[in-house]
Amino acid sequence: MSLFFDIKRYSINDGPGIRITIFMKGCPLSCVWCHNPEGIAAGKQKMYTKKKCIGCLTCIEHCPAGALSPTSGGIVTDYDCCTLCGKCMDACPTKAMEMSGIEYSTDYLVNEIEKETIFMDRSEGGVTFCGGEPLMHPDILFELLCRCKGTGVHRAVDTTLFSRRETVSKIMDETDLFLVDLKHMDSEKHRFYCGVPNELILSNIRMVADAGKEMIIRIPLIEGINADEEQITQSATFLSSISWSNKIVHLLPYHDIATGKHEKLGTRYNPGLIPMDTPSPEKQQHCASIFKRFGIQAIIGG
Repeated sequence: MSLFFDIKRYSINDGPGIRITIFMKGCPLSCVWCHNPEGIAAGKQKMYTKKKCIGCLTCIEHCPAGALSPTSGGIVTDYDCCTLCGKCMDACPTKAMEMSGIEYSTDYLVNEIEKETIFMDRSEGGVTFCGGEPLMHPDILFELLCRCKGTGVHRAVDTTLFSRRETVSKIMDETDLFLVDLKHMDSEKHRFYCGVPNELILSNIRMVADAGKEMIIRIPLIEGINADEEQITQSATFLSSISWSNKIVHLLPYHDIATGKHEKLGTRYNPGLIPMDTPSPEKQQHCASIFKRFGIQAIIGG
């Protein structure tokens, strides 16, 4: 079963033109700075926004498991009892209770995509499959890509490329554009910050480039993690070594927007208190200049 946690319309940061972005749940990485933490776990998750809660206790009345309790800090869920049935979410008049993780049929998703074709056609946009990590759902992703091809919709996949080469190869054949995250060039540091090593990612980037597929590399630029001269130079050296046609990198300055999402999930952002910050505008420009020396266009922002 594949779950989805968002459908974003009129998106302008997930590929060319105006797009519809479909977010698939589950990711093999666990990046400290992840801005979609609700997409990491593959299963359903409850989200609670205290500031939306009016204290009406309707959710408690409708909870068949008796898993909810009122406290001075808002409604608290006992997850040992909660069955994630979603009845509290359905009953909540202010949508303070939400469920992250909904199963949609491919027919439903294709219909939602086709509703947006008027905006896609005018702006040369399309659909982007994002996450989480969409390559964790190769069968449904492949079906969706094939059906979109049949309607002439431009197809992008936003991915870490941390997946079996066979999966990447299969998806690659039905993808017009890859948006690929490159987090860190040092494998052990990549494992420390993201939970997995990076050899498979780098190998798949090279494979996609060798296949002549259009690809944009996106680097989260984080002071204290990867915004230093050595790390940027290593990234530029690697990217200049592959047979890559468009040679475009997007440098995405760090932000901590995910803090609020962790509060909704009842989890904590950056629990290890790893030092992270937004690079200064001067540092961002310097990083872009390093890529330029290697013949790569670096764009700051999405």
